[in-house]
Amino acid sequence: MSDQPVAERQPVLYLSHGAPPLADDATWTAQLAAWSADLPRPRSVLMVSAHWEQEPVSVSATSGDVPLTYDFWGFPQRYYEVTYDAPGAPDLARSVAGLLAGAGEELHQDSARGLDHGAYVPLVEMFPEADVPVLQLSMPTLDPQRLFDLGRRLAPLRDEGVLVVGSGFTTHNLRWFNPSDGPDVAPPTPSAEFDHWAAEAVGRGDVDAVLDVLSTAPAAHEAHPRTEHWAPLYVALGAASVSGDVAGRSVVDGFWYGLSKRSWQFD
Repeated sequence: MSDQPVAERQPVLYLSHGAPPLADDATWTAQLAAWSADLPRPRSVLMVSAHWEQEPVSVSATSGDVPLTYDFWGFPQRYYEVTYDAPGAPDLARSVAGLLAGAGEELHQDSARGLDHGAYVPLVEMFPEADVPVLQLSMPTLDPQRLFDLGRRLAPLRDEGVLVVGSGFTTHNLRWFNPSDGPDVAPPTPSAEFDHWAAEAVGRGDVDAVLDVLSTAPAAHEAHPRTEHWAPLYVALGAASVSGDVAGRSVVDGFWYGLSKRSWQFD
């Protein structure tokens, strides 16, 4: 990337990405579009999605012509016809490889993997022109400290104009999801309690509490029966921590079918 003009330093995001029907939610899509409009223009985007766990740490295809990964089942056909033809990001892949090599870790390339719905669903709303190069990075583990350390190693990308995005869901218990309820149903008490705790813990930059979520948060095991949708936040916090301020600013809040869609920006 060194032969390109100097880019503005990027923030780090953690967003609740929604299922494919996010595109049908006028409130949420407007929130994501407004958020994107307030961001400095990124040179490229590095997405860490809850839906790709692979070790060793891997990156997606960089050619820009690999189909999306429709990693969901039972939805109407129109959700499998969505496209997002963002350019590939081979320069970003090389930068990531260099940063990991400095820590003695080798980066794997999965040249057949396209963006999954944790990546492209929010990007369709935030960068609808699909004109920003995108690379997806796998989570090699769900271990909080390892993912936080991975984020710290990725932090220099921010000064190269790379927007690092952790894409998960602030509460994610699909037993609460009932399509017949409608998106504006009142959240279950555990979802509301966890969301309140998360807003305060992330808002004050309490990294220890966030990393030890299963011990410190109310209703944590109900809000996250498995932590893969919370885990991208560890990477985001790590990438933000190098600047010294990990207090997150809530940009999106509220609930969708009882799930907290709270999302943060770390400057």
